[in-house]
Amino acid sequence: MGLWTSVTGQLRSVIEWKNPAPDMLFQRWTDNGDEIKNASKLLVGPGQGVIFVYEGKPQAVITEPGLTDLKTQNIPFWTTVTKFMQAFRSEHKAGIYFFRTAEVLNQGWGTPGPVKYIDPQYKFPVGMRGYGNFSFRISDASSFFVNVMGQRDQLLVDDLRSVIVARIVQPLTDFLAESGFGYNEIDSKRNEIAEGVRGKVFPIFQTLGFQLSDFRIENTDFDDDTRRRVGRIADMQAEAQAAQAVGMDFARVQQLAALRDAAQNQGGTAGLGVGLGAGMGLGQAMSGMMNPMGTQQPAADDPVARLAKLKQMLDSSLISQEEYDAKKQQILSQM
Repeated sequence: MGLWTSVTGQLRSVIEWKNPAPDMLFQRWTDNGDEIKNASKLLVGPGQGVIFVYEGKPQAVITEPGLTDLKTQNIPFWTTVTKFMQAFRSEHKAGIYFFRTAEVLNQGWGTPGPVKYIDPQYKFPVGMRGYGNFSFRISDASSFFVNVMGQRDQLLVDDLRSVIVARIVQPLTDFLAESGFGYNEIDSKRNEIAEGVRGKVFPIFQTLGFQLSDFRIENTDFDDDTRRRVGRIADMQAEAQAAQAVGMDFARVQQLAALRDAAQNQGGTAGLGVGLGAGMGLGQAMSGMMNPMGTQQPAADDPVARLAKLKQMLDSSLISQEEYDAKKQQILSQM
């Protein structure tokens, strides 16, 4: 019985990749140990390929579906192996690896953290995250075996997906830095960015034996620091436009904002003796702003300026506290 089992093993008629797992990308065929037996035929199914490896080196690749006669058809690998075999046994290790030639579709990717680059419009560093999906396929089984498979007996789709995602970030950063796309342009330029990144990674992945057949950016997002900075700039631009619309410059708007804050904060600028004066000064300034025909009050008569100067005189001991209080009440009564 043992002899018959050995003989039938040596006379196995077909080697094939039966029902590979959906997530299997590359897998070594094994049966009755590590060595290839005297199998006479090789069956390659649709979407599959086979690579013959001898002593760790790829020797031949078959990618056309069909049945191949290993004994009679011209496969250099098989001829080499049979020269070393004695009664179909050998200390030299040979292997048959099946791999997926069909395209692997819709693999998700995302940057592990914000991609940093200098925004060409705002001139400060921004951090962008990108998300999307890609498709790939093995294009050169020999290179793939040497550069990716190594000593492994199998490789899953997710294993290669991790390699691809890890190598996308730097080309994405380089392309964003070179493209000159600003913060407000990213969403409208996603297809262009995707094509640019794909072009940058093509030679890298080609050397490894596979290629991206599709690469898409589905969504982009910026980190909190970037959104906060851009939001602040947008607010300031809106205030400047509003000021221009009523005939004021942005510096005057900022002055009015400071006066408003002073009027509402008795513990801050009110220490200069301008709490009430700031509030009334703000009202007068706003009144002047809304009435372009009105004349601006001379700086010498500005009660806010007079109160500030009065406080400086008190701090410099040029007047007494009583004199300061009396003069302050006088200025306030004139408002």
